[in-house]
Amino acid sequence: MKLNDTIIALATAQGVGAIAMVRLSGNDAIRLVDSVFPEKKLEVQATHTLHFGTIRDGDKIIDEVVVGLFKAPRSFTRENVVEISCHGSPVVVKELIKVFLKQGARLAEPGEFTKRAFLHGRIDLTQAEAVADIINAETDNARQAAINQMRGGFSKEINHLREELIHFASLIELELDFGEEDVEFAKRDDLRNLIKRIQSYIQTLITSFDAGNVIKNGIPTVIAGKPNAGKSTLLNALLNEEKAIVSDIPGTTRDAIEDEIILGGINFRFVDTAGLRETEDVIESIGVARTRERMKKASLIIYLFDLSQATLKEIEQEEEHLKELGIPYIKVGNKIDRGDPHLIKQLQEHDFVFISADKKENIQQLKEKILSTVHINTVKQGDVLVTNLRHFQNLTQTNDALQRVLKGLDSGITGDFLAMDIRQALHYLGEITGTITTEDLLDNIFSKFCIGK
Repeated sequence: MKLNDTIIALATAQGVGAIAMVRLSGNDAIRLVDSVFPEKKLEVQATHTLHFGTIRDGDKIIDEVVVGLFKAPRSFTRENVVEISCHGSPVVVKELIKVFLKQGARLAEPGEFTKRAFLHGRIDLTQAEAVADIINAETDNARQAAINQMRGGFSKEINHLREELIHFASLIELELDFGEEDVEFAKRDDLRNLIKRIQSYIQTLITSFDAGNVIKNGIPTVIAGKPNAGKSTLLNALLNEEKAIVSDIPGTTRDAIEDEIILGGINFRFVDTAGLRETEDVIESIGVARTRERMKKASLIIYLFDLSQATLKEIEQEEEHLKELGIPYIKVGNKIDRGDPHLIKQLQEHDFVFISADKKENIQQLKEKILSTVHINTVKQGDVLVTNLRHFQNLTQTNDALQRVLKGLDSGITGDFLAMDIRQALHYLGEITGTITTEDLLDNIFSKFCIGK
């Protein structure tokens, strides 16, 4: 990847706005701006200063702007960076960028500013990924988890563990150089204790992934049940808007209707599905099949029972099918105002939430039940959660390699085989922070960033 050219991109959102900001980074960034900014000589100005003036294309004024100056290495990319705040017209932005392309800059690739920050050692790979997570955060919990990662606590601990492993690996490698003299530089008991301590910490991180993934990506939640159980009415009640069509005619909902709501800092993606029943209607049967597929892929199922129609036997049969899926579910008795009091009394011992979706009765109680079922705590400053699938996979592979080291120690294998497994663990740990990386990995990570970041 070229690091000696100057890149440019719009750093604010596309579209009309009061202000837009265009960013340049590269060795020649300041010189290029100087060539079209006649009011001041930026190269002689102090870093981290703002300057008012105009951007010109020859005699033509493009716009009045404020220029932010960040000289290397005291910038995000550790290169010369110039940030130009202009009026937020797409025409102004387009003309502004065209001026700098004519001066020799090139359009930045997705995530290239952050990629340069990583390649210049400004941040490590986990911190770079956290930048994207902050931009895409939809809840305060997701934002806090990304902030904690970006501040580097996770990286520091991983690097510390890796350094300890490197120390033992070097001692074992040294033993191999003195193989004929039967010396032991790396005490096996000390190595065993180190491996167990590292595994304990890694296992904590691995376990945190379930919660971290939920905080970052939300919880796909399927609302299911028989036709006319009140699924669409419940979706509308949860969202507090008329999102889904409500009708007394069975089979009204034939395809999934989705929307999101934040409960307790967690993003829930609710899906209203077609009613579950046997039907000869071709279109409706497709909807029923899709409902069953959605239920298999859900993280949580809210299953509605129509208390005005259901019997205890039918409820027990439907619950057996729910149990077979192996997915957390909440049993909801709807239409409590029209239900059989005897049936309701029987169901009170079966962990039901009783509601009237139509009258929005006990909806708050259902929300509390949803939160207690997923039991995700609020993320606090300093909490380390694994939210990234790549990190989870690398940690799992590290743990497996360390387990092989322990087995090798128990069976008394020679140092060269121990060294192989330790090297594997070091490799997987190094991939997390970017100490060990490949161009394909970097391309895959940064291609998901927005252009101006």
